[in-house]
Amino acid sequence: MNADKKILVGIVGGAGYTGGEMLRILLNHPNVEIAFVHSTSSAGKHVYDVHKDLFGDTDLKFAAELAFNIDVLFLCVGHGDAKKFLQANTIPEHIKVIDLSQDFRLNGHTAKREFVYGLPELNREAIKTAQNIANPGCFATCLQLGLLPLAAKGLLNAEVHITGTTGSTGAGQSLSETTHFTWRNDNLSVYKAFEHQHLNEVGQSLRQLQPGFNHAVNFVPYRGDYTRGIIASIYLDSDLSEAEALRIYQQYYVGHPFTHATSHDIDLKQVVNTNKCFVQVKKHSNKLLIVSIIDNLLKGASGQAVQNMNLMFNLDEKAGLLLKASAF
Repeated sequence: MNADKKILVGIVGGAGYTGGEMLRILLNHPNVEIAFVHSTSSAGKHVYDVHKDLFGDTDLKFAAELAFNIDVLFLCVGHGDAKKFLQANTIPEHIKVIDLSQDFRLNGHTAKREFVYGLPELNREAIKTAQNIANPGCFATCLQLGLLPLAAKGLLNAEVHITGTTGSTGAGQSLSETTHFTWRNDNLSVYKAFEHQHLNEVGQSLRQLQPGFNHAVNFVPYRGDYTRGIIASIYLDSDLSEAEALRIYQQYYVGHPFTHATSHDIDLKQVVNTNKCFVQVKKHSNKLLIVSIIDNLLKGASGQAVQNMNLMFNLDEKAGLLLKASAF
């Protein structure tokens, strides 16, 4: 792509958490111009009326109508709504679509469009030539990045056990009993134990690399008492030494600019507000422990979507995504 030519972007569902993160990234992306931000709930309002931290950054208003003078369309809508949107609207074929819902992650097609599963650490070459991307789920991203190097070597030969905790933004903006501040604050709870919807994505990707994988992935997710970030602890029986396992992880992620493996302790503040994933590899007796951490709204959603866009348009994969962690 001509480096001087701006990518024209449209965003549907711009008033939600992922839409807000998309705006924050793309307003500072060197190769992007935002053509419109669509929202049925906030049409006519300034973007900063909803995303108040953007006051002073943009005078964009939410649009009620779609426009097709764009190169790529981000669908930041709820699960089930992306499929309905594409059925209800005829999007010109030349426009690339990046969907952040779960609608096309497993059955990656509509009557008119084929979707590539957009995990760069798994499908980078396919993403580069794709017209449509199904952006992975947040927990799915975190868990897969903790397991893919073993699957690539055919080393997932036992049941996998996982506990993972996510921040409140993982539940989206719609108010529910478990997102009220008075309930969530100073609280911790399990939800969807062994049945989380992202397990289907995880299994699909593991079998892509290790076709014979048929062991259980036992996953217990927690709602965390904080705003953003996912930490997952993964363990399984393994004959690998810690040094061997770490080498496998570091070799797998060579050339992937956002995912890094280490044997040192890691914590969420290292990755929150960034597009990074850190993976810690440790050995305890015959158990291999992998700890994986991401920001659920960035590497788990909008940041990864922009990373996919960069690959699709032959840009620097890191463009617009060199974000600073809050750290303390």
